[in-house]
Amino acid sequence: MDLNTILGYFGALIIGVVLGLIGGGGSILTVPVLVYLFYINPVTATAYSLFVVGFSSLIGALQNIKKGLVDFRTALVFATPALLAVYATRKYLVPAIPNELFYFGDFLMTKNIAIMMFFAIIMMLASVSMIRNNKKEVPEMTIKYNYTLIIIEGVIVGVLTGIVGAGGGFLIIPALVLLAKLPMKKAVATSLLIIAIKSLIGFIGDVENLELDWLFLLSFTAISVVGIFIGTYLSNFIEGKKLKKGFGWFVLIMGIYIIFKELTNH
Repeated sequence: MDLNTILGYFGALIIGVVLGLIGGGGSILTVPVLVYLFYINPVTATAYSLFVVGFSSLIGALQNIKKGLVDFRTALVFATPALLAVYATRKYLVPAIPNELFYFGDFLMTKNIAIMMFFAIIMMLASVSMIRNNKKEVPEMTIKYNYTLIIIEGVIVGVLTGIVGAGGGFLIIPALVLLAKLPMKKAVATSLLIIAIKSLIGFIGDVENLELDWLFLLSFTAISVVGIFIGTYLSNFIEGKKLKKGFGWFVLIMGIYIIFKELTNH
């Protein structure tokens, strides 16, 4: 086992620990770990990430269901357009993207580079929401659904999730607070269930298209899950909110690094 493989599995553990500590965001590291440490093709890496994200979110969602924090009706309203969009994106849109997109001078923009660049932009957007972290508790209100906006939001989040393999919690949580008037704790808990449903449904679109290494995928996911339990335990002693801002800066630097690496390595 070489150093990169050891670092990769350690990365899987860290992804879980971060998820357990701050309740989200850690999964955005899955694709860079898979691509740069395990040398997995970005299309396959985003598929694997959907499985890791979906399974990890499901564990978090089940814990929140026990606490009575998940609003099932809201989850269903949000998840339906999102899961349809993510499934269609993985099954039809991603395979339809040509391997060679365009030349910019001597630089050839390939499908793999474009996916990693787009992923880096999503990472930077996610990092801004972590760094700002100005989440104010919203009092309990009667939930009123703006169905048109919810469907549009669901489709956008679904397509983004499908392309980059990230959960999109940084888009879903504000939408649940603003469009469904959920209090923050419920919004975070409900978003985990939405992310779990749409990520795992999206992954089904890949099972039909890609050759998957199930032994590797399940072992990577299992290590992440161990990390979640470690992170959840550590959260009893460490303030997650304080860590979130620091992790946001780390994600921002990672996003910039990915853009630099993809532009200079080809």
